[in-house]
Amino acid sequence: MTESTESRNQRAGRTIEMSSTDTVATTASDPTAVVATAQFLTPVVLGLQALTINAKQAHWHVRGANFVGVHELLDTIAGNAGEFADAAAERIVALGLPLDARVSAVAEKSSVTSVPVGFAKSDDLVHAVIADIDRLLADVRAAVDGLDGIDLTSQDVAIEIQRGLDKDRWFLVSHIAA
Repeated sequence: MTESTESRNQRAGRTIEMSSTDTVATTASDPTAVVATAQFLTPVVLGLQALTINAKQAHWHVRGANFVGVHELLDTIAGNAGEFADAAAERIVALGLPLDARVSAVAEKSSVTSVPVGFAKSDDLVHAVIADIDRLLADVRAAVDGLDGIDLTSQDVAIEIQRGLDKDRWFLVSHIAA
């Protein structure tokens, strides 16, 4: 008789109790590492969700001589942030933990907040989005450092996010460089 997948997962420590009725088999073998991974990646997901919204806000309200270039770049940054958030969120969920990234949670827990309301000059919006990316990069770097030795696959996700945000930041800085 073959052992069930559920039995193998439980024996290997790969089942996390979600509630009294639900369990989810995870891709990780160490439940402590799973929780630590979620603690590092959750602020990254929330910050990326906020950046997605703020970059779109800036995209819609940019004005000035650099309108077309900045408008298109902000749209790209919003799309990138959404893809990065999805990758980090899916990693948390693949490990068997839930994630609260609803708008209310993002608004309450994210440090990304500097984009002004309403129309603004392109340089002002570029500076604001750079500031948002800088705050977010602090969380991403903490995840990269904290995940070293805990969960290298999750660390790889964080490294890819850092690489992408660094590139988006460079593109923004290039619009305001003298």
